[in-house]
Amino acid sequence: MKLQKATRFALYSVLECAREPDRPVSATEIAEKYEVSIHHLSKVLRELGRAGILEAARGVGGGYRFKGNPRRLTLMDVIALFEDISSRSGAGREPGSRTEVGRALGVVLEEIDEIAKATFRSITIDTMLKLIERSQRPALQK
Repeated sequence: MKLQKATRFALYSVLECAREPDRPVSATEIAEKYEVSIHHLSKVLRELGRAGILEAARGVGGGYRFKGNPRRLTLMDVIALFEDISSRSGAGREPGSRTEVGRALGVVLEEIDEIAKATFRSITIDTMLKLIERSQRPALQK
């Protein structure tokens, strides 16, 4: 499962805001850190706001705050806002899909997609924050 840019921007944004839920994180801060377009990121942030995952804080020192429940919100919850996660509807139109080899390959690729979806459904924002924290420990101990 290949994620679109908007989906990756959304995951970066949610995780950055969830790391410090009481501090507003500006769109500029996220865009600069991840070297992404502020224009594209702004659209993503608005969608996350409409979904109730982030909350916009206006004014001086404003930005976005994490509003979700990190123990319940999964990566798939965020991904589903930006990706069509239904079954491979266009698989029948792939070159070779009418052959026995093409059909067999389609079955394998669909199974891989289902495994990826199940994994994304099982990983919460809280789990990701713990993973990020663990990955920083060796750097802090140097």
